[in-house]
Amino acid sequence: MAGGLKEVRERIGSVQNTMQITSAMKMVSAAKLRRAQDAITRMRPYAEKIQSILTNVSSTLDSSEGVFSEERKVQTALVVVITSNRGLCGAFNNNSIKMANSAILKHKNNGSNVVVLPLGKKAFEVLERNGETLADGFGDASLTIFDNLNFEAASEIAQKVMDGFVAKQWDSVEVAYSKFKNAAVQIPTREDFLPILESTTDSQEDTSSSTDYIFEPDRTEIIENILPSALKTQLYKALLDSNAAEHGARMTAMHSATENAGDLLQELKISYNKARQTSITTEILEIVAGSEALGG
Repeated sequence: MAGGLKEVRERIGSVQNTMQITSAMKMVSAAKLRRAQDAITRMRPYAEKIQSILTNVSSTLDSSEGVFSEERKVQTALVVVITSNRGLCGAFNNNSIKMANSAILKHKNNGSNVVVLPLGKKAFEVLERNGETLADGFGDASLTIFDNLNFEAASEIAQKVMDGFVAKQWDSVEVAYSKFKNAAVQIPTREDFLPILESTTDSQEDTSSSTDYIFEPDRTEIIENILPSALKTQLYKALLDSNAAEHGARMTAMHSATENAGDLLQELKISYNKARQTSITTEILEIVAGSEALGG
């Protein structure tokens, strides 16, 4: 029985240490979530509006002007997969990778080659293990993007993606990531990045009121400056969304882990007290039996 008590005591100590770690990780993720949520909340209305304008402007350009809206047969597709650098965030990474695998399978079934660009170490590890073809020319930036997430770093990656599309390295680009809704809910999302196609989900009012534009200063400057900047903004928004979703998922996962550890700790303490009581009772009975034997 002594051996059993020692084992239960060790398990109680181990669970208590785990609770301290998961509780600390929950608080750290909550603090990071606050900043990440503020960033995506400020960015999202601007990004959604500029995406709407971008789609409508692109639809008014002819094939010689709208290099980013040129539709062509998809011989090679680029799939950008955004995950986190670390685990312990529930199903967050798996959901993003599932969306990416769905896009990869779709293109392969259509007879297209597929190149993947992982943004986040978890995506890189899984896709490399699965034998997928990784995009060249991005260096370590794709793996270290979340070490210092900012618009400049996102712009460099987006520019290389756009350059590859214009150079016909790939004929379409999709982005798979998890969109932030709240701390407990992340929405796996797959969006078309290139070519820029006219949206079919806009409301009738939006479509009818935003199809005719007066260009200022001129169409050329719009194409050369505003469209690339808008595309960079879209990728940056996806990264911010994924960053906030990651911290929300980790905070929720660590909260659940802490609660589960607390329940397990309570059960272990009950088991320990029962075993200790049984041990004490057994020792008392042995002493009484020995005393009676000596008295007899």
